[in-house]
Amino acid sequence: MSDGPEGLRERKKRRTREAVRAAAFRLFEEQGYQTTTVEQIAEAADVSSRTFFRYFPNKADLLIPDQLMEPIIDLFLAAPADLAPLAAYRHALQQVFSGMAGPEWAAEMNRQQLLYTLPEAAGGLYHTYIHVIELITEALATRLDRDGDDPQLRITAGAMTGVMMAALHGTPMSPETLFEGLEFLEAGLPL
Repeated sequence: MSDGPEGLRERKKRRTREAVRAAAFRLFEEQGYQTTTVEQIAEAADVSSRTFFRYFPNKADLLIPDQLMEPIIDLFLAAPADLAPLAAYRHALQQVFSGMAGPEWAAEMNRQQLLYTLPEAAGGLYHTYIHVIELITEALATRLDRDGDDPQLRITAGAMTGVMMAALHGTPMSPETLFEGLEFLEAGLPL
């Protein structure tokens, strides 16, 4: 039985995931990433190490910003119907990033700075980008009422994700750089 759009089980999972991530970042700030153990994170979040690994395959995966994609996809799907896909995606990103300010934005910048300095995070980041391509492909299929197996949708999703990869590579996010990249892609890459 579900309570509203997100059932009790999903809400509990989300809260546990957020609690683990919050505990980890507190510990990273206090004692550093390298010296913080999974066991310490689990204890600080009041979960077992086994529960930690149900949510995160390893410590580096705590740094992957997977919590941002759901609101971005939801806003992309809800964007005005007259917006072309790239404009709708840019609109969704602007909505999400405009809602982040102060301590939340500072925490996001700290997370990204750490993410791009750890070689062990590269594998998780790659898998996240592949997952983002899949999510955007599904959202494009829904938005455009097309078959999700259409290779053009996956290629478009890959190009949109490629803008994000290039804009973020090795540096904390600058929303302006991301928006400019999407505008450049939307204009047909006019070199």
